[in-house]
Amino acid sequence: QVQLVESGGGLVQPGGSLRLSCAASGSIASIYHMGWYRQAPGKQRELDARIISGDSANYADSVKGRFTISRDNTNNTVYLQMNNLKPEDTAVYYCNTGIQRGVIIQAYWGQGTQVTVSS
Repeated sequence: QVQLVESGGGLVQPGGSLRLSCAASGSIASIYHMGWYRQAPGKQRELDARIISGDSANYADSVKGRFTISRDNTNNTVYLQMNNLKPEDTAVYYCNTGIQRGVIIQAYWGQGTQVTVSS
């Protein structure tokens, strides 16, 4: 089994910053990717940022230049630094990881952490 423990969400004013953390543990011998998704009320879950083995990062257009994803391979932790937050960034943020098991990449999700951007 794989456990993903997220932290760092909260309430912040527009223009503010938050840093999300997600620590992976368990059967994680070969992590292929780690990333962050968001889900706002009434909307589908969507990708914000993902970092793939080899440190190649992908970002959604809506967060480019504002969010930075990084990964600590030693501690199996992924971070999302979120700057210049906007009210439309309000959502539950989910950590996601893909574990390579043979030819399959098996996906796992964290429990989610609420981010609210409001004055």
